[in-house]
Amino acid sequence: MEISQVTVVGAGTMGSGIAQVCATAGLAVTLIDVDAAALARGRAGIEARLARAVERGRLSAAAAQAARDRLTTAGALEAAAGQVVIEAIVESLEAKLALFAQLDRHCPPETILASNTSSLSITRLGAATGRPERVVGLHFFNPAPVMRLIEVVRGLATSDATVAVATALAERLGKTPLLVNDAPGFVANRVMMPVINEAAFALMEGVASREAIDSIITLGFNHPLGPLALADLIGLDVCLAVMEALHHDLGDDKYRPCPLLRRMVAAGHLGRKTGRGFYTYEPAASDRQ
Repeated sequence: MEISQVTVVGAGTMGSGIAQVCATAGLAVTLIDVDAAALARGRAGIEARLARAVERGRLSAAAAQAARDRLTTAGALEAAAGQVVIEAIVESLEAKLALFAQLDRHCPPETILASNTSSLSITRLGAATGRPERVVGLHFFNPAPVMRLIEVVRGLATSDATVAVATALAERLGKTPLLVNDAPGFVANRVMMPVINEAAFALMEGVASREAIDSIITLGFNHPLGPLALADLIGLDVCLAVMEALHHDLGDDKYRPCPLLRRMVAAGHLGRKTGRGFYTYEPAASDRQ
């Protein structure tokens, strides 16, 4: 299948980043969000990131303008077009199941439906459609324009042909696709989220300060970012959702979400995107839409 056009549903941090990556790679992109304000923020975020890329010499002015020209926005699923639709909405199984059922009705039978979920079952999402063999996971990492990895997730019914198209798309975007089978948290989040969760427990229990915890990990393991700072970048709400999914699906208390993480999410302290998480950020730094 030759891919020339994609649709991204959800204009938040990940959705707008994915749309930008696709447009920069030469694909026509439709970015859809039913929330007009979110759609405007997503478009503005793409514009700002393209402008910064030009300023820093990472992208020519002509290439940035070409990417802008390839991007259209819409407020309804009826506008979905292209060979692949990538879902990037809130990390909620109920919301994603409902969306995939809608996409199944709106999209031609040959369209591949992909999810950017970071932890939820691709098999269950596929079962909400009449085309489970054409449902696949494309798990991008934040920030999508920068991070090279994409986990290509094969559901129980996902066909070899669909995996091949998803892999080729990831390569077209300049990413490194790695195939994983459908399992809670896949690989990246099954390994990394418990590290973040344990760092939150260490902070809650007064084992060390946030700065010391992060520095011990960056200096001791040569990680570019400490787990608490990484949680702020990912979004504490996303971290909590992943831990809850791991805890529920695997049934092991080692995945029990840290109470401090729950309290911070309840307070709306979600990290960089709200300006406050484990650390506090200036408004410009927190705008990652």
